[in-house]
Amino acid sequence: MQKANATPPKGGVPGAYAASDMLFVITGGPGAGKTTLLDAAANMGIATVPETGRAVTQLQVEIGGRAVHWDDRATYAELMLDRDIQNHQKYAGRGATTLFDRGVPDLIGYARLCELETTDHIFKAARLFRYNANVFAAPPWREIYINDAERKQNWAEAVKTYEVIARAYEDLGYRLIELPRAPVADRLAFICEVMTVER
Repeated sequence: MQKANATPPKGGVPGAYAASDMLFVITGGPGAGKTTLLDAAANMGIATVPETGRAVTQLQVEIGGRAVHWDDRATYAELMLDRDIQNHQKYAGRGATTLFDRGVPDLIGYARLCELETTDHIFKAARLFRYNANVFAAPPWREIYINDAERKQNWAEAVKTYEVIARAYEDLGYRLIELPRAPVADRLAFICEVMTVER
């Protein structure tokens, strides 16, 4: 995986919302262990924000809606974007270190993956709603990858998802820090060490 060469200045880009340095993102393809890692972080008392895509999917399935990855992907992306922006606004003002399961830039990767036509506003949102310059990337991990009710992608699509999302963060000037393929406790210790230095 290529690392980004450019790192945005503290606080993000001109016009971006403040307090982004306290907001850390864990991104990657589906089934790479992000949710398990966030659960472990929450149990340690770290503020966490769950993946919006899973929440949107669960509600859409419950009401028989079409805004899911396997149907109306454009509307699904819009619902995720709206939730991601609201989460950013909610936690940016708290002044506490917070771990996000994905962030606004993930939607750029998703739009590219699905070849969505309307993306200008997603790019604008990703430029405005910034996170810490260091982004944790959970790489594809075949041994732990499984499907479930919300995760229907096959392994090849999971790998491709990781690649396009990583590229989206790099294009925005973030520095990707790849997480080790290691037990949850070791991964979490690695993350905490990086966050401590950044704070």
